[in-house]
Amino acid sequence: MSRSVRLLALLGAAALLAGCAGAAPAPAAPAASESAVSSDDLTGTVEVYAAASLQRSFDEIATAFEQEHPGVTVSAVYDGSSTLATQIGEGAPADVFASADEKNMAKVTAQAPDPQVFAGNTLVIAVPTGNPGGVRTLADLARVTTVLCAPEVPCGAASATLLSNAGVSVSAASSEQNVTAVLTKVAASEADAGLVYATDVVGRDDVEAIVPDGADAVVNRYPIAALTGAQNPDAASAFVAFVLSDEGQRILADAGFRAP
Repeated sequence: MSRSVRLLALLGAAALLAGCAGAAPAPAAPAASESAVSSDDLTGTVEVYAAASLQRSFDEIATAFEQEHPGVTVSAVYDGSSTLATQIGEGAPADVFASADEKNMAKVTAQAPDPQVFAGNTLVIAVPTGNPGGVRTLADLARVTTVLCAPEVPCGAASATLLSNAGVSVSAASSEQNVTAVLTKVAASEADAGLVYATDVVGRDDVEAIVPDGADAVVNRYPIAALTGAQNPDAASAFVAFVLSDEGQRILADAGFRAP
C-alpha cells in the first residue's frame, strides 16, 4: 500500500472515532413508574347536607361530579335548612352545607366562614291537579285548606313575607319542617293549596303551580360552603367548585333555579 493511501485510511479512521466520541447517547425511554399519573387524585366520600328543595338538582349534580371524580362518592342528606344547621352545629359529620337561605347559613358561621351564593328561588302556590279548591290568588289561601312551611324554615319565612306583603292572613292546617312535606300533602290532596318553591313543581303532573303577585319581590338566596371540620376537605372544596361551575349552574337552571 502506498504512503498516500495509508495516510488517507488513517485520517478516515480518526474521523470515524471522533464522530463516535462526540455523539450524544440516545435518550432512554421513560420507565413505567415515570409515566404520567391521573390528574384527579380525589378519593373517599363527601357528605353533603342540602336544603330539601335542592334534592332533585343536587342528585343530578352528584352524579355528574362522581363521573368527573370517579374516586369520590357523594352522600347527600336533604332536610329543612334550619334542621340541617342545627345538626351541623351539634357536630354532624357534614363536609358541605347548602342552605336555602343566608339566615340559616349564618347560624353555622364558625363552621362555614366563607359561604358563596350559588342560586335563587321564588315561591308559587301549589294546588292538586285540577285545582279543586278554585285557588287563583294569595287571598284564596285564607278560605281553603292550606299547608305552609314552619316559620323557622326558609320557605316558611319567605311565605310569611309574601303573605304579609299581600296583606293576607292564613291559618295553616299544618306547619311543615321542609318544603317537600308541603308539596307531598298538596299532591295527595290532603290540602287545597300550599306555598312551595317554583323549582319544586317543575316536571310534576300531580300538582299545578300559580305564580302569585309579588313573588318576584321575595327571592331566597342559596349559599353553599365547605365546612372547616370536613373529614374530606379536598373533595368538599371540589364539590363546591362544581356547583359554582358552568356545568353545575346549567343543572340548577334546568331545574328552575335563578342565577345567583
